[in-house]
Amino acid sequence: MFSKFRLPMIIVHTPFLWVEGLTFFPWVFCRENNPPVWLLNHERIHLRQQLETGILLFYIWYILEYLVRLIQYRHRYRAYRNISFEREAYSNDKDLTYLTKRKAWAMLKYL
Repeated sequence: MFSKFRLPMIIVHTPFLWVEGLTFFPWVFCRENNPPVWLLNHERIHLRQQLETGILLFYIWYILEYLVRLIQYRHRYRAYRNISFEREAYSNDKDLTYLTKRKAWAMLKYL
C-alpha cells in the first residue's frame, strides 16, 4: 500500500535531543546536523509504522510494549531495544531498499 511512494519527512535539527533520532510523523528530530543515512532510514521505517498503525495507536502501543519489556528485562535499554517497532527498524536500517520490499505490518513478526 505505502511501498510505491516516498515518505514525507521533515528533518529538524535538535541538538539537545537525548536520543540520536525521534520520529513524530512527518517530523524527524535529529541530534546531529547531518544525520547518517542509516539513521534516516531507521526513522523512515518508523514513519511507515506510524502510517500503518495511526500515530496515536503507534505511541500507545510503543509505550505499553516498552512497559511490558521493562518488566520482562528489568533494564531500560534492553526494554527499548526489544520493542517490536525498534527491532524491525534496527534489523533493517542499513538496508536502504528495505521499505521498497517491506510488507504491511511487518513489525508484527518482531513481537
